[in-house]
Amino acid sequence: MLSIKNLHATVGGTEILKGLTLDVPAGEVHAIMGPNGAGKSTLSYVLTGRQGYDVTSGTATLDGEDLLALEPNERAAKGVFLSFQYPLEIPGVPALTFVRTALNAQRKARGEDEIAAPAFLKLAREKAAGLKMDFDMLKRALNVGFSGGEKKRMEILQMAMLSPRFAILDETDSGLDIDALRIVADGVNAMRAPDRSMLVITHYQRLLDYIRPDRVHVLAGGRIAASGGPELAHELEREGYDKYARQAA
Repeated sequence: MLSIKNLHATVGGTEILKGLTLDVPAGEVHAIMGPNGAGKSTLSYVLTGRQGYDVTSGTATLDGEDLLALEPNERAAKGVFLSFQYPLEIPGVPALTFVRTALNAQRKARGEDEIAAPAFLKLAREKAAGLKMDFDMLKRALNVGFSGGEKKRMEILQMAMLSPRFAILDETDSGLDIDALRIVADGVNAMRAPDRSMLVITHYQRLLDYIRPDRVHVLAGGRIAASGGPELAHELEREGYDKYARQAA
């Protein structure tokens, strides 16, 4: 599915990713953990094509196709999705309108017909119920006045509606209480599929109690410093990142 080889990237002229190599096979959920400033969010922005995050060398492919050669909207149409650590507020744009516009734009890019309004509303009600969201929330301006937990649920609702092939979840657990964490995790787990992969970025092992990853990777100093099974997350929770940060220095 996703294959990254020796990826180097800069932000504002400073190198952040320094030879990162990572493979996420189809059907698997991988977690990336690491200290602040290690490059976790930078990796998510590079993969989705955010302006100002410049790749200087290396490759990133999705099912063999050069991801870095595509514009952000083209990557989205290919099935790449990013759940933001800090979801944006968009005053004046109802959440339903935003999601339907995004969904139909992707369908058009793939040569598919637009989704009809009745079918869209039925799907939106179904996905909102699964996330214990009041459907009236979707009629409000996107994320405006939402709590932190509501914003994160809205991100997962968008993922469920868009049904991406490769999803990146950037600190989805940030700002969530236990109940909201479980609801969001259930929404993520419901998206697991043999033809879909996910990359979960987090600081804390607690999220991984609910979203059980196939592999855990430590990102330190701009590269993958260690990889292992779920037990690696428990080690990091006990011992911290110092060992890997020193090795990467």
